[in-house]
Amino acid sequence: MSEAPPDTGLCGRILVVDDEKNIRRTLRMVLEGEGAEVLEAATGEQALKEVKAAQPPVEVMIMDVMMPGMSGLAVLEALANPDGEPLEIPVIMISGHATVEDAVRATRLGAFDFFEKPLARDRVIVSVRNALRQFRADLHVRQLRTRIRGEIIGESAPMQGLLAQVARVGKTKARVLIHGESGSGKELVARGIHEASDRRDAPFVKVNCAAIPHNLIESELFGHERGAFTGATAQKKGLFEVASGGTIFLDEIGDMAIGAQAKVLRVLQSGELMRVGGSRVEIVDVRVLAATHKNLKEVVTQGEFREDLYFRLAVVPITVPPLRDRVEDLPALCRHFIDQTCDENGLRTKRLSDEALAALRKHAWPGNIRELRNVIERMVILSDGDLGLDDVPPEVRGHEETTEPLAPNLIDLGNGPPPSGMSLREFREAIERAFILRRLGEQGWNVSRTAESLGVERTHLHKKMKVLGIQRGGK
Repeated sequence: MSEAPPDTGLCGRILVVDDEKNIRRTLRMVLEGEGAEVLEAATGEQALKEVKAAQPPVEVMIMDVMMPGMSGLAVLEALANPDGEPLEIPVIMISGHATVEDAVRATRLGAFDFFEKPLARDRVIVSVRNALRQFRADLHVRQLRTRIRGEIIGESAPMQGLLAQVARVGKTKARVLIHGESGSGKELVARGIHEASDRRDAPFVKVNCAAIPHNLIESELFGHERGAFTGATAQKKGLFEVASGGTIFLDEIGDMAIGAQAKVLRVLQSGELMRVGGSRVEIVDVRVLAATHKNLKEVVTQGEFREDLYFRLAVVPITVPPLRDRVEDLPALCRHFIDQTCDENGLRTKRLSDEALAALRKHAWPGNIRELRNVIERMVILSDGDLGLDDVPPEVRGHEETTEPLAPNLIDLGNGPPPSGMSLREFREAIERAFILRRLGEQGWNVSRTAESLGVERTHLHKKMKVLGIQRGGK
């Protein structure tokens, strides 16, 4: 049997902008003949009003470059996003007198397509169909990001990249392994992926593998039959069955017992499981997301995690950046947690002073978002009014940013013997420590930028800092 032909209709709302009435009429006839709804504008000013007022919204624009008053390029510039993001409405530019420079400028401003008059009917139809597809794909991503942003706070480059990954992978069926430090927000990322999927209305079940005793993990995940073991007084469904149709999130998967790993692998391979003490195979339809703060490849090498399970889980790896690598998100995070705490405790909204924010910026945040949330909650509850420097906990305020200068005499000693009682290794490490501290200070304690300025990998710098005992503030 032959496949059904693809849908060639143009079911969408198209705005045609041209000062020539005949061009507008021709395009209307072509587009409406393909099923489109067509709006018209004779000027650039009118086009902007139509875009703003149209409900449902305009999905594609076809616009002349040269028009009296506001040109098509000026309209394109007015529609452009200041942050460089693509235009929300794909714009197809047309012209009978455009130059190469006009075409280049239109492309730089984000035009979806550009072609000259007289218009070829087939070319118009193909371009509009592609533009409609682009609009709907971009709209879907924007809607996902809006929903995900309810919990994932941040406008920094690392977070923009993370949100794009979440939106992209969410609409697939791929298994995802989320890596990140404790408290960095791995569960929020997993929830975001679930919300971005077609399973969003089905259960999202979280399992903390590190919190369940090894002798109970199989019963929790796969269920048990009555009498399967002492205390099993009734049949119980496992969490995989509870999550069927939805998503199960295996947090801290690196701490799962080897025996349970084999059964998880079976579920991933076939969708089949058997309750503890049971003899009947149960079928489940579950999307599996996993997370860990460990390097699972190293855990596999140590023989504590199955390699075949690792490759099954890590189809799409996602890394959640630590808070110290996105300190530019700190103001928005603080505002979010302040408002949240005030709302939960019936308190009036409170303001965070610039001095308090500056102190918070200097802290290393080893506990990441979880630590920040706890600190903000404590500050809000214990303060009488707005949050000032004195409300910042001493253990946070004490990590003030200082840059140890390279002592001139220490550098001079590079040409002579080490000080009495100091070994060559101690001397070398002292100079290396001072140099790294200075460079960290110059880069605002941004480890990624510091590593780049030193010409080393970020992971190498982290290891070096640990060896040299370097912490935020030069402690």
